[in-house]
Amino acid sequence: MSEGHIGRDVDVARTEQFEVAVIGGGIYGIALAFESARRGFRTILLERDDFGGGTSRNWLRILHGGLRYLQTLDLHRFRESVAERGWFLRNFPDLVGPLACLMPLYGPGLRRPSAFRMAFMADSVLGWRRNDGLAPSHRLPAGRVLDVQETARRFPAVDRHGLLGGALWYDAIAAGGPRLVIELLRWACAAGTLALNRVKAQRLLLDGGLVVGLVALDRTTGAELIVRAPVVVNAAGPGSRGLAADLDQDVPALFRPSLAFNLLLDRPPLAEVALALAPRRSRSQTFFLCPCRDRMFAGTWHAPWTGPVDAPKPQPAMVDAILAELNAAVRGLDLVRRDVLAIYAGLLPATREGTADLAVREIIHDHGARGGPDGLFSISGVKFTTARLVAEKTLHRAFERRGRRLPPVRQVARPPARSVPPADRFIDLARTQPSAARELIETLMREEAASFDDVIYRRTDWGDDPAATAAARTVLERAPAQAKETTIRPA
Repeated sequence: MSEGHIGRDVDVARTEQFEVAVIGGGIYGIALAFESARRGFRTILLERDDFGGGTSRNWLRILHGGLRYLQTLDLHRFRESVAERGWFLRNFPDLVGPLACLMPLYGPGLRRPSAFRMAFMADSVLGWRRNDGLAPSHRLPAGRVLDVQETARRFPAVDRHGLLGGALWYDAIAAGGPRLVIELLRWACAAGTLALNRVKAQRLLLDGGLVVGLVALDRTTGAELIVRAPVVVNAAGPGSRGLAADLDQDVPALFRPSLAFNLLLDRPPLAEVALALAPRRSRSQTFFLCPCRDRMFAGTWHAPWTGPVDAPKPQPAMVDAILAELNAAVRGLDLVRRDVLAIYAGLLPATREGTADLAVREIIHDHGARGGPDGLFSISGVKFTTARLVAEKTLHRAFERRGRRLPPVRQVARPPARSVPPADRFIDLARTQPSAARELIETLMREEAASFDDVIYRRTDWGDDPAATAAARTVLERAPAQAKETTIRPA
C-alpha cells in the first residue's frame, strides 16, 4: 500500500479484524481514516456512494486561517485554523497554495482601516508560527492595510466613492479541490486504511452493549458485508444524524442542515487576488470572488434547508439573490443567470432547525457515554480546514474511553502525487494526444471510480469546465472497442 492504492478489496473486509471502522468518505471520514491508520490502527473506511462527494466536493476551496474569528475574540478557533491551514500548505504544496485576499474598506464598523490594522496586529502576534515548516513559495505574508491608490491598482473596478483603502491578507486555496480529497485518501491507504466506496452501513453488531462491528450492504453486488471492529465512527456529514438514528438514536444537535452554495461564473476574474465584497449597506453578507483560471468562483450563500439531505439544490430565486448581491457590490458587473456555469451546493450544520445560523464548533457524540452502544461515536464538523484536527480529537476521545492512550503518529510518507493536469491543460492533451488522455482517464478509473462522473467531478477539477468535460467524453467515445470494454461507464 506504499503507493496509496485505493483497493476496493471486499474479501479482505470480510476476513480481517479491524480496530476502527469509519463511515463516510467525505473529508471528515477520510481525515479520520488517515489519522487512525497512521497511528497503527487497522482501519476500514466505508462510503455508500463515491469518495469526496457532497459538501466535500462543493466547498469554495479556501482554507481559511480564521482571521474573522478575531472579530468575536474566538482565539481558540483562530489558533486551530491557523495551524491546520499550515498543515495543508506543508503537506500538500502541490495542491494547496497561498491566496491573496482583498477587501475594499468604506467603514463604518469592522470594515474600516483602523479595525483591520488591529486585526492584522493580533493575527501577527497570535499566529506568529503560521509559516513554520513551509517552503518559501508557500509562506504567507502578514496582512496590511492598503491606501486608496494601491487598492484601486489591485482591483480596477472598485467603487472609489468613499473608499478608505483596502485590507489585504493571505489565506490558502486548493484550486483542484477534488484532487486534494483523493490524495489524502491515497495517503490514508498508504498508511494501512482499507477504503470501500459503494458500501452502505446498515446496523451495528453488539455483544452485551459493546460494539464489535457492523453490517453493511455492498451496493455493487447486493451482498451483505460483516465488518468487525470495536470502534465505529459515524462521519457521514449531512447524513450523520440519520445514521445515528439508525445505529442508536436521533441526536438532533449532530446535524441541523443549512444550505451553502457557490457559483462558477463564466466571467474573467476582476482581479488577480480573491475579492471579499459586500453591498454597501448595513449587515450585508460578505462574498468572495476567487479567480479560477479564466473564470470566477463566487460564494458562499447560506440559507435555511428543510429538504432531504441527499441532494441539496438552491431554488432559482436564491441564485438570483446572490447575483443581485454581487451586482450591488460591484458597479457594472451585471451578472445574469446565463453567466452561471455551475452551482456547487452542500449542507452545513446550523445551530437551530430551519435557520442558516452556522454552528461554530464540531460535535463529537459518544453514544456509549449516553446509554447507547459502547464504541460508537458520531461526529459533525463545521469546516474543511479543521477536519484533520477533529479526527485527532475524536480518536483521543474514543481510546481514552477504552482506557488507552492514543499512540503517537507513525511517519508514513505521502505517496508520490498522481500528476493530473488542470482542466485547461487536459483540453490541450485531449486534442493533441488523445491516447495519452485516455490512458490518464483509465489510471484515474483505477482509483475505484465507477462512472464518468466519478472521474470528472471527484477525481479531478475537469468538471469545473464544460469544455474539459466534453473533451473527456470525446476521448472515451473515440476509444477503440477493446479499450471501451475496460473504460468507465457513463453515469
